[in-house]
Amino acid sequence: MAHSLGIKRLDLYLQFDRQLAEAELNPFRELTARRGRGEPVAYLTGHKEFMALDFLVTPEVLVPNPDTEVLVQRAVEWGRSRPGPLRFVDIGTGSGCIAVAVAHYLPEATVDAVDLSPAALEVARRNVERHAVGDRVHLLEGDLAAPLDGRYDAVLANLPYLPDGVELGREVLAQPPIALFAGPELVNRLLAELPRLLAPAGIALLEIDPAITGELKLEGLGGSRIHKDLGGHDRVLESWI
Repeated sequence: MAHSLGIKRLDLYLQFDRQLAEAELNPFRELTARRGRGEPVAYLTGHKEFMALDFLVTPEVLVPNPDTEVLVQRAVEWGRSRPGPLRFVDIGTGSGCIAVAVAHYLPEATVDAVDLSPAALEVARRNVERHAVGDRVHLLEGDLAAPLDGRYDAVLANLPYLPDGVELGREVLAQPPIALFAGPELVNRLLAELPRLLAPAGIALLEIDPAITGELKLEGLGGSRIHKDLGGHDRVLESWI
């Protein structure tokens, strides 16, 4: 209702006795019907908060998830413990929320952001501009690490990792399947690239699901550990070479 009327949520309480015209009610009814069919609120309003930043969101990208903040928080914590400029890469950037948040909270970092989808990269471009980090976030189109050259201090990724056949709610299934389903395959492909991508003393932070933890191929890495999400589930794989 607040979005439909173009007011703040608080104003709904401050204006509780306001009478609405039919022209004001019709857009609200349409949005309510779409929500009833399972569309995420972020697609209806066109934006979503992530890491205390406001991001443009469209049906072409995954809705930023609070659990993904675990990955960004660890990346920022790690980055702040290292002196000087750092080079990050965000693989499967989608809306660009990870890349933009890292650049926002680490002013000396540069971030290459990769995605296979031109439509997703357009959303990411708008978010880069929205948060004025275009001088440090560079968007690249391609499959996983294919367009990348050189080594990075940190490799970040929230790839599609859900296995086929998993039961999900309508709100999740309303999001792009290409951003949801791949099982452990893409994560393992990226793990195999880490020796080429990571600089000495660098780290990789990859979002995962508990269902694929046991299928991850960690051979050839120097070590790894798992970070839990707010619900206590395996959520972020931290690895190094």
